Amino acid sequence: MSTAQPTLALQPSANDRFKEGFGALFWECIALAVAIHFAVIAVWPSMSAADLSVTTVALHTVDLPPEIEIPAAPPPIARPAVPVVGAAMMDEALTIPATTFEANPVETLPPPANASRAADIAAAPHFTPYEVAPKLVNRAEVARALVEYYPPLLRNAGIGGRVMMWFYIDTEGRVLRTQVFQSSGYPNLDAAAQQVAEIMRFSPALNRDQKIPVWVQLPVVFEIEN
Repeated sequence: MSTAQPTLALQPSANDRFKEGFGALFWECIALAVAIHFAVIAVWPSMSAADLSVTTVALHTVDLPPEIEIPAAPPPIARPAVPVVGAAMMDEALTIPATTFEANPVETLPPPANASRAADIAAAPHFTPYEVAPKLVNRAEVARALVEYYPPLLRNAGIGGRVMMWFYIDTEGRVLRTQVFQSSGYPNLDAAAQQVAEIMRFSPALNRDQKIPVWVQLPVVFEIEN
């Protein structure tokens, strides 16, 4: 007598279940994607294309000036004639004596300029020959005056300048007259330079060991110390 063996029912695997439901899942995803696209298109703001047109500039013709004709070079200048040395009759024993101080004593030299000449020189800047130039002797006092008379507005603004001036210096080294030769560009600085010039003292100019009045040209400079 034979005994019947029980048969086991096979359960579907997860892969089989996925394959069975893939068709329905695929179409559900397609429908969802279409719905999302329609929603995005419906709420998306309208877009317009940018203006990419090109602006052209009209070209204008330019009339060129007529060509300049360069004239021919002038004819060469005739060379001067060769000079001819003339005959001269000179005594071979002719000599020129040497110049010495003994033969030309100081007493016979022309006197220095007189008072009337000095008055004429003082009228305006005038060239006067001299051998020893005047020198400033009160530099410390002038340095203090440059600080004192410096216009405050220009000094605070950091503006400096150079005033070129004429000085008339007498035989005692005093400045009797001043005149602006070249302005600094600032009237206040020019006026301050004239104030500084009034306190300057110089050693007198000398010509042949004689004190003489002279006009000299000197700069007065205002600058900010670093």
